[in-house]
Amino acid sequence: MIKKIIVATLLMTFFHLYSFSQDIELRGTVINEKGKPLEDIAVAIKYTNRISFTDREGYFIIDSIPKGEHTLIVNLYSQNKVSLELTLGKDTILSNPIVVKENIVELDEVVIVSKQPIGTPIESLPILEVNASDIRSEIGGSLIQTLEKNPGIKSVGIGSSNSKPLIRGLGFNQVAVIENGIKHEGQEWGADHGLEIDQYSINKLEIIKGPSSFLYGSDALGGVINVNSNTAPSKHTFGGNIDLVGKSNNLHFGGSLNVFGRKDKWFFNFRSTYMDYADYRVPSDTVYIYSYAVDLDKHFVRNTAGKEWSNSLHFGYINNKVKSIFSISNNFSKSGFFANAHGITPINIDETIYDASNRDILLPFQKVNHVKVSNQTNIYLKKHQLIFEIGAQNNFRTEYSKYVAHGYMPAVFPEDLDFSSDLEREYNKSTISFNATDKLMLKNHQLSYGVNASYENNKIGGWGFLIPKYNAYNFGIFVFDRFSINEHLKLLGALRYDFGHTQVESYYDWFESDVIEDGNTYKEKLQKAEDFSRSFNNLSWSIGMDYNINDWRFNVNLGKSFRMPIAKELAANGINYHYFRYEKGNNQLSPEQSYQLDLGVHFKKQKWNIGLTPFVNYFSNYIFLNPTSNYDTYYGAGNQIFEYTQAKVFRTGFELQGEFKPIQQLRFQTGLEYLYSIQLSGTKKYYPLPFSPPTSCIISVSYEPNLWERHLENTFFKINWKVATAQNRIVPPEKTTPAYNVLGISIGTSIKMKKNAIDLSLNVYNLLNQKYLNHTSFYRLIELPEQGRNFVLSIKIPFDFKK
Repeated sequence: MIKKIIVATLLMTFFHLYSFSQDIELRGTVINEKGKPLEDIAVAIKYTNRISFTDREGYFIIDSIPKGEHTLIVNLYSQNKVSLELTLGKDTILSNPIVVKENIVELDEVVIVSKQPIGTPIESLPILEVNASDIRSEIGGSLIQTLEKNPGIKSVGIGSSNSKPLIRGLGFNQVAVIENGIKHEGQEWGADHGLEIDQYSINKLEIIKGPSSFLYGSDALGGVINVNSNTAPSKHTFGGNIDLVGKSNNLHFGGSLNVFGRKDKWFFNFRSTYMDYADYRVPSDTVYIYSYAVDLDKHFVRNTAGKEWSNSLHFGYINNKVKSIFSISNNFSKSGFFANAHGITPINIDETIYDASNRDILLPFQKVNHVKVSNQTNIYLKKHQLIFEIGAQNNFRTEYSKYVAHGYMPAVFPEDLDFSSDLEREYNKSTISFNATDKLMLKNHQLSYGVNASYENNKIGGWGFLIPKYNAYNFGIFVFDRFSINEHLKLLGALRYDFGHTQVESYYDWFESDVIEDGNTYKEKLQKAEDFSRSFNNLSWSIGMDYNINDWRFNVNLGKSFRMPIAKELAANGINYHYFRYEKGNNQLSPEQSYQLDLGVHFKKQKWNIGLTPFVNYFSNYIFLNPTSNYDTYYGAGNQIFEYTQAKVFRTGFELQGEFKPIQQLRFQTGLEYLYSIQLSGTKKYYPLPFSPPTSCIISVSYEPNLWERHLENTFFKINWKVATAQNRIVPPEKTTPAYNVLGISIGTSIKMKKNAIDLSLNVYNLLNQKYLNHTSFYRLIELPEQGRNFVLSIKIPFDFKK
């Protein structure tokens, strides 16, 4: 009954009528202490919903302001905000620019901006923001490899370009990736492929470290990566830029072309990115797969080459009351798997064929194509900001390998099947999503409430079976309030209700197996999945506090999150060749329940900037794959059976970030992370969770000299040293990982041109060509070390057609 009352109340509130305000307009500009315009600074009228963001010239417009006395807040989501008292009776243009201090803390190799974007009003959780320029200057093999330089963020993946995010040790379907308001939907459960998002298309990105189910739904239990590529160009501009990148380790070359234009209200932004890379190299000429020696030709890891091609178009309309942006993107990739191992088992190959060229992509390999179309519309009314987001996407992934008969599979592949002999698996997932949110500005409250809904359909193909076809839909409704008691103290609270339904379709083998019954043997196509459906519903909540005074800021957040079991956890029934194990789902699983306490202490004064973010987390029923003592008999005897089960889990840890700036040009920085996990029940009681990253620390020293100021700007030299302790707390089939340390350097500058500046950066990763193992890498299971020394050169060349 309580749930029904909550839902009914929110729905009635959501569809009420709105009234428009008087049309008074305020204009102005925002600059930094050096007189340079500041882009994307939040400017707001206090106790209203009138919020604007500065453009590239630092210019802002706020309209529909009621007559009377108001407080203008500039740099709204930063500790360095500026307040101005104004009396408005008519349209006003501020005669003097507003000067604000930039609150930027460079930690490791990515700039983290200490502000709270309007899209994520969660001051009580630790949030990192990464800018587009920093992604380009510190570009990694994949988006997550670029981001993992931040404490608490790690990548789990395969090869040099495919990875998925881990936030505080949680990943896959426990972390939600949001792009332009729409949840990115691929095959999130797999470690053998990455996110289908072009790094160069990102304008800004935020990482929420902590449970965010109350805003983003089920899969945000561990955290959120929120990607924004919808930023509109400045008015009356027509230009673009060319990005070029080269990497020495895997002979990588690539480029990205961006063209944008805007008159007054209409704009477009087009980008095309192409990347091509060869097999990557490791600092070893021999690797051992279960004591089986594999020689590497010139240190190249065979068949790990790949290529990527991404295209995107954003276009839309913006005026004082409406901002509507359409986005269309297509991301394609083709990448090979290490040829000497099918999963974690060594295989014999003709190495002369694979060594003939390190750019060939031979069997086994995968292809992924992701198409996405979405619209994000903001409507600004008197005290309301309405946000509507709708998207449709298709993820088509195919995995190819040489046909090998297992168990009762025919020795020769039949010709009458509707798929080829080298198509091992095919997944075709289509998703439709819709979000609607109302942000209501009251005197001391900023209230957000809304609904989320999605429908997905997943089809399968190929001769290898792991998960069946399924359909799923989810619906959620939420309310979130930020209550400002005074300028120092804010209280935050949220409540959300979700309902989800999954329908699994039956599946039978395409070949016959011998079945013995009552002493008689007969042939039958075995049923691998049966028709069934499951429905789930849950309440999640969060309460928090944000308190700042003088040089200190304190955050507290306590919340309950949940995650619905996915189809793989409910209905898997096949061999996962990448791990060489037989995986079985459990259609009786309950949703994961998680309770987490987050704390934050931040100190900033003159030369010092320090932040500590500890957390404590308890799962009452964590879902994981549990190895059993059984082995399958129909699909190649010898494969150990792993079954999905649930257990109580306790987790705790922290991130410590610090900066010391003795002089303007010199900066010392450090980022430390620690994570501890333990299972409190089940057959793996007292074991940790899999993929638990070791304790690690990144120390960097940067120097920013004022060299040749007539021709150069933003020059920097940086040394980075990463130290990771040994990881001895493991759960089988994981292996212990020894400690390591890696050194890197970065050099960069901007060459001033007549209108723009050319950005140059050179990064050297693993400078000393250190041989080490990454505990969260898929290839850790076969003792394959990480990439050797890698020189990465990046160039950004802007151009302008503006007369």
